[in-house]
Amino acid sequence: MAFVNINGPFVMGIDFGTESCRVAIFDLEGHPISFAATPYKTHYPRPGWAEQSPDDWWNALMASTRKAMDNAYIPPQSIGGISYDATTMTVVPMDKNGNALRNAIMWMDVRATEQAERALTSDSWARLYNGGGTMPATAEWYPFKAAWLRENERDIYDAAYRLVDAPDWLTYRLTGTWSVNINSAALRMYYNRDHGGWPEDFYAHVGAGDVFDKLPETVNDLGVLVGELSTVAARDLGLVPGTPVAQGLPDAWAGQIGLGVVSPGKLALITGSSHVITGQSAVAGYGEGFFGSYTDGVIRGQYTVEGGISSSGSVLKWFKENFGGAVAAEAEATGMSPYYLWDRKADELPIGCDGLIVNEYFQGNRTPYTDSKARGIFSGLSLGHTAAHLYRAIEEGVCYDVAHNLLKLRQAGIETKELVACGGATKSRQWMQMHADVTGVPITLTEVGDAVVLGSCMLAAVGSEFYSSIEDTAANMVHVTETIEPNPEAHEEYQFYFQTYMERYPALREQIHSTVDHLNANAKN
Repeated sequence: MAFVNINGPFVMGIDFGTESCRVAIFDLEGHPISFAATPYKTHYPRPGWAEQSPDDWWNALMASTRKAMDNAYIPPQSIGGISYDATTMTVVPMDKNGNALRNAIMWMDVRATEQAERALTSDSWARLYNGGGTMPATAEWYPFKAAWLRENERDIYDAAYRLVDAPDWLTYRLTGTWSVNINSAALRMYYNRDHGGWPEDFYAHVGAGDVFDKLPETVNDLGVLVGELSTVAARDLGLVPGTPVAQGLPDAWAGQIGLGVVSPGKLALITGSSHVITGQSAVAGYGEGFFGSYTDGVIRGQYTVEGGISSSGSVLKWFKENFGGAVAAEAEATGMSPYYLWDRKADELPIGCDGLIVNEYFQGNRTPYTDSKARGIFSGLSLGHTAAHLYRAIEEGVCYDVAHNLLKLRQAGIETKELVACGGATKSRQWMQMHADVTGVPITLTEVGDAVVLGSCMLAAVGSEFYSSIEDTAANMVHVTETIEPNPEAHEEYQFYFQTYMERYPALREQIHSTVDHLNANAKN
């Protein structure tokens, strides 16, 4: 461990992800001091359902906080501020004392499909957030889960004093204060200050018109001081009562802040099993193929836009595990990553993979189609194609999907001059260069790969008044390490294949839907 002034001040970020609670401590220059993680279980009571226990969350937080403090060798009083993030649309019904009345309904839970379908017949302005009203709503979002709970577990619904998103559950557990964070409200709950706040007509239409009695009245901007760490929370976490706690947010947008994407012209590219594409616009923009724009969703006075790829890194993992036996053996023998070895093989192949194109919709398409029935397509195969062709074609397909999302934003008047990337894909320089070449947009990499926990620490720094704003914090705590410029010749060569990629799925959509419907019908029988 490097020499550290143990008196700090330091900031602490709490990250409740899908699989674990992570706690990180950073100094005020954005350098990591300590980190700890504690896992918890997800329960799957029925197909399409997913739940977690808030008691498990709190126990994991206690363990991770104490581990992080022990690893840092710093006194509790050196923590000058705390903030946090959590998965979003992980809905928690709570009583007046802050006790959960049932397991949380997770973000990935789609039991509210019937309630979400009701949105299609609404003429509320709230529909603007779903592709300007052209795209279906998703069962993951708050009003539909609230309506499901009201219709299917009425005793729980009626007993709930508050029905909140996971970040707002944590606000109460840390401070005893009830509030809604603007990010959850704007991005997943249809709150829009430009249109007066909550769309009460929309909520009534989908079956949750009385849920406003269960929502805190205060909607906080990100990073504002929401309160002080309570005596009970401080005792559980081994910290000091009265430590400032700043308003937190959902995890992906903590990542956006941790990448320094806090002004128009940039987009965050958060990679992993899936890709999240999110960033800022100076003006409101709505259109087919993306979510938003969300008023004040990250920075007050700006608009947040969002797109995403349901399956990106997960498709490469699928290929590696099912078709990569020989390369896996080579990786084990040499100690190299199998992905690195596949990248070397793929890099020897020409742009466009000799005509092989992959639409990587293995788990449906999030944007620009928002189509849960979409499925992957391999097209253009010949006897001359090899396993390396398949691997590279998957990588190219993901890049085409990123470019497709950027095109939809550009058509709505939202230009992107820079992508700032983090996550698993950034470990592959070859794939990052491919992202830049296909999109024609430079890719920036930053010093801290774990942008999510850094983003939460940055909000802690704002709420504790170490910095004056999120933008000021980004200027001081986010450090660029490299910018990968696109190759103009490669970009031009990719355009034919990109255009073909965009045409392929619409041409086959009807047949794919028919097959999915047939499989689903047989599964029910």
